[in-house]
Amino acid sequence: MNKAHRPPQSPQDKRPAVSEREALEFHARGRPGKLEVTPTKPMATQRDLSLAYSPGVAVPVKAIAERPEAAFEYTARGNMVAVISNGTAILGLGNLGALASKPVMEGKAVLFKRFADVDSIDLEVDTEDMDEFVNCVRLLGPSFGGINLEDIKAPDCFMIEDRLREALDIPVFHDDQHGTAIIAAAGLINALHLTGRSLRDIRIVCNGAGAAAIACIELVKAMGVPHDHVILCDTKGVIHQGRGTGMNQWKSAHAVATDRRTLADAMEGADVFFGLSVKGALDADMVRSMADNPIIFAMANPDPEITPEEVAEIRDDAIMATGRSDYPNQVNNVLGFPYIFRGALDVQATTINDAMKSAAAHALAALAREDVPDDVAIAYGGTRPRFGPDYIIPVPFDPRLISAVPAAVARAAMESGVARRPIEDFDAYKVELSARRDPLAATLQRIFDRVRRQPKRMFFTEAEEEQVVRAAVAYVNQGLGTAILLGRENLIAEAARNAGVDLARDDIEIVNARLSDRAGAYADHLYERLQRDGYLFRDCVRMVNNDRNIFAATAVALGDADGMVTGVTRNYATALTDVRRVIDTRPGHRVVGVSLALCRGRTVLVADTAVHDMPSAEELADIAEEAAGMARRLGYEPRIAMLAYSTFGQPQGERSNSVRDAVRILDRRRVDFEYDGEMAADVALNAELMAQYPFCRLSAPANVLVMPAFHSASISTKMLQELGGSTVIGPLLVGLNKSVQIVSLNARDTDIVNMAAIAAYNAGG
Repeated sequence: MNKAHRPPQSPQDKRPAVSEREALEFHARGRPGKLEVTPTKPMATQRDLSLAYSPGVAVPVKAIAERPEAAFEYTARGNMVAVISNGTAILGLGNLGALASKPVMEGKAVLFKRFADVDSIDLEVDTEDMDEFVNCVRLLGPSFGGINLEDIKAPDCFMIEDRLREALDIPVFHDDQHGTAIIAAAGLINALHLTGRSLRDIRIVCNGAGAAAIACIELVKAMGVPHDHVILCDTKGVIHQGRGTGMNQWKSAHAVATDRRTLADAMEGADVFFGLSVKGALDADMVRSMADNPIIFAMANPDPEITPEEVAEIRDDAIMATGRSDYPNQVNNVLGFPYIFRGALDVQATTINDAMKSAAAHALAALAREDVPDDVAIAYGGTRPRFGPDYIIPVPFDPRLISAVPAAVARAAMESGVARRPIEDFDAYKVELSARRDPLAATLQRIFDRVRRQPKRMFFTEAEEEQVVRAAVAYVNQGLGTAILLGRENLIAEAARNAGVDLARDDIEIVNARLSDRAGAYADHLYERLQRDGYLFRDCVRMVNNDRNIFAATAVALGDADGMVTGVTRNYATALTDVRRVIDTRPGHRVVGVSLALCRGRTVLVADTAVHDMPSAEELADIAEEAAGMARRLGYEPRIAMLAYSTFGQPQGERSNSVRDAVRILDRRRVDFEYDGEMAADVALNAELMAQYPFCRLSAPANVLVMPAFHSASISTKMLQELGGSTVIGPLLVGLNKSVQIVSLNARDTDIVNMAAIAAYNAGG
């Protein structure tokens, strides 16, 4: 027997069972249910209402009547999916009726929004009559950009889907069938990759002939598995040509010429087992009879056909997947349907075809082979999956899914001729997709693009930490330049092994400060700077040898690197003090910290969030200029609000006089950006409130906020991040004459890469 890898591990993510009381309290807490409707346009004034409803609404009505496709421009149709069920096959609970299916359908709608920013509404159709059901959905079709059918019993689901696909010009997708098929196909692609086989060479046995099973074998056949290499079994055994009992048109389509009659017969020599049946359907003898390196997807829920522990007792070369979250390789439909609909909606596809499903499967498989970011490890309790037998399918909280899968689906829709709105720039589309889940993506993309055109040598000063090593590898993998890892070679190598990354490459250098042939020159440079501040030469030698921030900052100061990123193991103030011993402020500038806050698609810079505790009026004016320069380097035309408790004198508030004086100083300096103050934060950010002050110089709500003191800046950004649903990056260090960025203590690899890219871009320089 071929010993391909270690036996499957026991459940690695044992989660406590959810109690009935806990589940009911969750659904009843606050506003009952899991959904609400929120307007996307302002509804604060009579004019707003006049535009949203009568008489303004008549204009888009006429436009749509003349040109039906205009509904995608003027209504929510283009981002709206209906989740529809009649409750005849709810989860594993059976036929409990349409109303009982509502919690599940609401949950599905929530997943659409959470994972792919697709708006969704649940519709429970109270009939088991197929004609009534089809007519109901068909007549509602113009309301939606897509239809997700759910929890409908077989074989009704086949006929309902087929009839609706013929009747409607929007995607109709029965997720119980196709979602499972797509995720299983992705896992199969990677299992075959690990075992050196191809789709055309394998023999598959599928136990279960319901909706999901039929969809699975139809998809793998469409992807290249020969028809006669697949044996389908049901409760009566092998579905073979000439069988007369228990057959229907969907089973008959997959009947093969074979003399095998039982599941046990079929399993002899099989490469792959797909189980979509019942607990215990696969026994030890069947597993033992399979080919070397068997691939076993036991997907019955809630209990698989056979457990990984049971398989591990029989043989040690199997790759397993199940439908459960407490085992590796969960076949989870949430990896599919949100992103498949996202791609289909974005090109206004008329259907979801085999090409789009295959593209989704291949995109998922490719993603599982990439290095896993910190975001995934954090979501899974610190466990970092790595491509291999226990990780052949991505996990649902991988933030990269939103850009990988929809783009593949959209491209396949275009290539197969079902897209009505083709995408011209897929790179820009992927950025837009990432921004739906990660608002930083669109803002940082300009920086990454420019750095790729002019790659930089970047010091990663705390390279004995795993997340720093991962960040350095990600930095070079993304084409941003060369990573210089500072630390002891053996500890860096150990961190790399633990992180599962390879440092043996030309664009990664490892430097040990104590052994560096540049240490003498660095000590000389540092002594020249500090000798009149009470430092002896031996003090400078000791700092260069022992303090990585000093060593890296000196290297940057002398041009041996373009920039540095630090802060993972030291607090911000300490790291900044180290750096400023070596690197000067840019002439005519001031060192400040600027944080980037992104919330609901809106970007605001906040200053000073790192350096000045209680700035004077002169310092506030300097901070405003530095923040304006930073905004422009990031691609924004600055509109600066000088914040205070008061707004233009009322009420009198703390530090208002200093803020007003800062505005006068900016007046005297004749700066070339918009600014005004003092004003409260709500006035600065709300156009209607700002309109109450017609003399205000800002042409629109502010995108740069200069805080009256460090404590207000720090408190407000942290509150935004924790309570306001915002993403905050920074503080970004601005004003030094060399490029340095400092991350927060214990920053994740993604945060470190972002800050390294900003340092490479020299956004703070």
